[in-house]
Amino acid sequence: MTHTTHEFDRFEDVRSALADPALVPQRPPAPDGPPGASVAWLRATVARFSHGEPHRRRRALVEAELARLAPESLRQAAAGTPGEDIRATVVRTLAEALGMQRPAAVAEAVITVAGVYFGGEDAAADEAVARLARWPAAPTQGGPGSTQGGPGFAPAGPGLVQGGAGLVQRGAGSTQRTPGATPTGPVPTPTGPVTALTGPVPTGPVPTGALPTRPVPTGTVPTGAVPVPATEPAPAWDGAALESAAGRIGLLVQACEATAALVETAARNDRLPLSRVLRDLPPVPSMRRVAARGTRVAGRVIAEGDVVLLDLAAANRAHPLPLTFGAPPRICPGRAHALALADGLLRRPLAPFARLHHRAHPLLLPNAWDYASAAALADQGFAAIGTTSLGVAAAAGLPDGAGATAEATLALARRLGTGRFLFTVDAEGGFSDDVAEVAALARGLYEAGAAGINLEDGRPDGTLAPMELHAAKIDAVKRAAPALFVNARTDTHWTSRHQDETATRLALYEQAGADGVFVPGLSDPAAIAELTAVLVVPLNILYSPGGPTPAELGSLGVRRVSLGSLLYRRALAAAVAAATGIRDGRPADPAAPSYAEVQALAHARRARDTPVAP
Repeated sequence: MTHTTHEFDRFEDVRSALADPALVPQRPPAPDGPPGASVAWLRATVARFSHGEPHRRRRALVEAELARLAPESLRQAAAGTPGEDIRATVVRTLAEALGMQRPAAVAEAVITVAGVYFGGEDAAADEAVARLARWPAAPTQGGPGSTQGGPGFAPAGPGLVQGGAGLVQRGAGSTQRTPGATPTGPVPTPTGPVTALTGPVPTGPVPTGALPTRPVPTGTVPTGAVPVPATEPAPAWDGAALESAAGRIGLLVQACEATAALVETAARNDRLPLSRVLRDLPPVPSMRRVAARGTRVAGRVIAEGDVVLLDLAAANRAHPLPLTFGAPPRICPGRAHALALADGLLRRPLAPFARLHHRAHPLLLPNAWDYASAAALADQGFAAIGTTSLGVAAAAGLPDGAGATAEATLALARRLGTGRFLFTVDAEGGFSDDVAEVAALARGLYEAGAAGINLEDGRPDGTLAPMELHAAKIDAVKRAAPALFVNARTDTHWTSRHQDETATRLALYEQAGADGVFVPGLSDPAAIAELTAVLVVPLNILYSPGGPTPAELGSLGVRRVSLGSLLYRRALAAAVAAATGIRDGRPADPAAPSYAEVQALAHARRARDTPVAP
């Protein structure tokens, strides 16, 4: 029977196809031979090539494995092995975190399997699968990246993914072709690792000091290279154990290939944010699906058995939201882990303030309005202090959000810069729509001692600035002060306007160079989880007394929680309550700090020493 091949390259159409449960990866042929002993068995047993109930069950097994791994610990472990082959580092780090014995041997076997995982046959790879199936992962209390569901675990996003875990989707169902070419028949399944990239990627050697690579071995593994000791317990060859082993092997194989490809591309384009690499230079430029039953995409009838080709590279060029890890509700469950591994391998330096956004618990950022309030908060052990634009404006008798406090904000930054604490400045929208003026302000704040800046796209009249203009401001700030942490704020929820643009705006801002993004007014846990599932940079949420707690926000993937103007407003309320209480004969609250304590606080430790990294 002849089947039609359909091509889609518009973002909306590709995203719709990725979310359509009727479009699934092509099922591999049934394996010959005993279970747990070949690459063919592996393909037939992993979530990557399945759909329906088997896929849900197998994905759940992989999610359970990933639930034990803290992405930040994976990043640190990957960064601590300079000079090693990228693929070996990725697999060894994951194997150690999963508690697998002899992680270096596991890496060697996985690299062999990766050579034919997406197509082809190799006796050495079959032998490697058989060895890997005998290495179960045991829950561990230690080891890089391991947790027991404790702090630092980034939960997988909701929904199902037709691809595997811990990777950028690739392999069977992935294709490469010259942009503009029209296939005349079924696209062949790749017979080796997919490495083609679209876009102007340099073809020369990786620069000195960048990450080394080596070809994936395809020959026979030397006899005895990865021995299985006689003392190792015999595997339990029941269906559940085999399915669990297959899921673990598939996770390692796909992470081996896809994460390494992402790192290699980013290393050749080290000036691009990782989010920009994912959009402009996706490791998988296209994907292939088969219709398990009849469906429609973009009004086009897709019959059962038809082939659907999805041009991710073209779709990404027309929209800032990258589709590299799938699309809601089908986000790759290992996305956070893959990005953490890639970030660790790239070894891009993080300033002390940026590192505060990559800890087990989210950074709780209190916001001050003058030197004394900032110093008092720092004295209580807060790792960093923010400023509140409302507090600065109100203290000066000016309106907030109207661009009227540029000088007052810069003056406050200079005063805070005399202290020995990290601080970030709320600069409204940069106090100008002139990109050069915003960049000059940011440079001045950095020279005053600021570690970060908060830039918002909301305007005084309640509208939002064009997202392209705000992205241009971010880019200009990062060029003027590269070390300044830019927290890009969108007011889509704060003003209740254009909430459907939130994810698009944030994607554009992080690709322009933002180090973090901020959505004040957003408190719905499901909506927060959807954002953390597609963002690359840390998400900042404004604390609301009636909303989720900082711990609950952390469990949703939020990395920074700001208090905004709350402290300033409560301080005003306390001052007024004290004055009216005394006037009305009520007892005064004796809890206020003494004159001497405030005097000492305001003048203590004002040397401009570099803050000690936490």
